[in-house]
Amino acid sequence: MSDFESFKELQKKQKAYQLVLGIASWDSNTEAPKACFPYRSEMLSIISGEHFSLQTSDEYKKLVNGLYENMEDLSDIQKKEVRKAKKELDKVDKIPKKDVVEYSKLVNMSQREWEEAKEEGDYEKFKPYLEKIIRFKKKIAKYRNPDEHPYNVLLDDFEEEMTIEKYDEFFTTVKEELVPFVKKILAVKEDKTPSFITANYPKDKQKQFVEYLMDVFGFDYNKGLLKESVHPFTWNTHSQDVRFTVRYMENYVFSSIFAAIHELGHALYEQQIDDMFDMTNLKSGASMGIHESQSRFYENMIGRSRMFWEAHYPKLQSMFSPQLKNVSLDDFYRGINRVDETFIRVEADELTYPLHILIRYEIERMIFEDEADVDDLPEIWNKKMKQYLNLEVENHAEGILQDVHWSAGMMGYFPTYALGSAYSAQIYYAMLKQLDFDELVRNNDIQTINKWLQQNIHCFGKSLTPKEILKRVTGEEFNPKYYVQYLKEKYSELYLNDKE
Repeated sequence: MSDFESFKELQKKQKAYQLVLGIASWDSNTEAPKACFPYRSEMLSIISGEHFSLQTSDEYKKLVNGLYENMEDLSDIQKKEVRKAKKELDKVDKIPKKDVVEYSKLVNMSQREWEEAKEEGDYEKFKPYLEKIIRFKKKIAKYRNPDEHPYNVLLDDFEEEMTIEKYDEFFTTVKEELVPFVKKILAVKEDKTPSFITANYPKDKQKQFVEYLMDVFGFDYNKGLLKESVHPFTWNTHSQDVRFTVRYMENYVFSSIFAAIHELGHALYEQQIDDMFDMTNLKSGASMGIHESQSRFYENMIGRSRMFWEAHYPKLQSMFSPQLKNVSLDDFYRGINRVDETFIRVEADELTYPLHILIRYEIERMIFEDEADVDDLPEIWNKKMKQYLNLEVENHAEGILQDVHWSAGMMGYFPTYALGSAYSAQIYYAMLKQLDFDELVRNNDIQTINKWLQQNIHCFGKSLTPKEILKRVTGEEFNPKYYVQYLKEKYSELYLNDKE
C-alpha cells in the first residue's frame, strides 16, 4: 500500500468519527430531549477525544508530513488533499488532548444552556459558559499560532486568508457607503407595518409552503430532509446527506419563507458538489463566505425579487387567502423588501442586515483584543444597536442572546455573513452577463440557475479557494463595490425614485 493510500485509510477512520459526531449534533439541535445532555456531553467528549487522537497520531502525522514534502508524484487533486490535511494537522497538533475533550464537553452543554437562557432572556445564566468558551478560544488560538493575533487565527478557520485588516477595509466600505444610504432610506420609509406582515399564518400551512419551495428550488429528497429547530441551519456529512431546518412563527410568515430559501441555498450547494469529493477532505463548500454567498443569493437575488413572486405569489395567496386576498403583488413585493430597524438579525431586511454583522464583528474584535469583558458585553451590544440601528434593546433575548454561534464556539464566523452577501452581488452581476436571469426566475426555471452555479461554483467543493472561485466566476478579485451598487440600485428604485 502506498503512503497516499495509507493516508486515505486513516482519513476514512476520521470520517467515521466525524459522521457519529455530526449525527449527534444534528439530533441535539432538532429532536433530543433536554434531560439527555449531561450524559450526552460526557459521551461525545470521549468520542471527540478519540477522534483527536486519530488526527494527531504519530502514524498520521508521519504520513501527512511525508506526503507534503514529496508531492511530485501526486495528481493535482491529491496535492490539494495533502495541503489541506497539512493545514488542518498544524491547527490541532499543538493542542493538548485534555483541552480538546474539555472544550467538547463545554460546547455540548453550552448550546443547551444558551437555548434556555434565550428563552428566559437571562444573560446571567449563559454568561459563565460564554466566559469559559472565550477563554478556551484564546488559549487554543495561542496554541496554534502564538505569534498571530488570536482573532486572525479564528477568522481564517471560516474564510481562508481573511484577516482583521481585510475585514476592516471591507466594513469601512459598509460604514462609509451603506450606513448613510440606510439612514436615507429609513427617513422616507412608512412607519406603519402593513397588517398582512404580522397577520396569523397557521404553522401547518407554512410547512406546506416550505415544502412547495423545496420542490421549486429542486431540493433532492433522496439526499436530504427538513426539520424544525430554534435557529435555522443546514447540516451535512457529504453530498448524499444534506439536511436543513427552519422555524415557524405564526405571526411572521416571512421568517419560515426566507429562512427556508436561505437554507436551501446552503443545501443545494452541498447537494451539487461533485460526489468524487465525498471521500476526500475537499468535500463541502469552499468556505463560509462562499457558502453564505449562495444562501444570500437564493434568499435575496431570487427569493426577494419581484419576478420570483410573479411566479409564486398566486400559490401563497391561495394557501393564505384570508391574510392575502386583498394584498396586491406590488404591495406584497414592497412588504418582503420593507426596510426597518429590527432587533433580530435573521429577520432583518436585506439593506440593514450588514449592520447587524458589523455590530457582531466589532464586538468579537474587542473580545480578542481584551477590550471587552463578558460582564460588559450586553451593554456594548446595546450601545452598538443604538449607534447603527437607532434601537433601544429591552431584553437580552432580542439582544446579545439571539444568536447560537457563540454558544457553539463559532467565533470568527459572523463576518462571513456580510462577506458572503458581498460575494453574492459580485457573482450576481457576473451571472447577468451570461443568463437572462429575470426571465428564468419569472418563468420558474430555477434549474438553469442551479446548473450555472453548479458548473461555476458548487461542483468544485473545497478544491478551489474562495479567491480562485471569485476569479473564475467574475474575472476579478473580491470587490465590494458590487454589493454597494446592488443595494443602492434596488432600494433606490423601491424607496427613492418616486420621491425625487
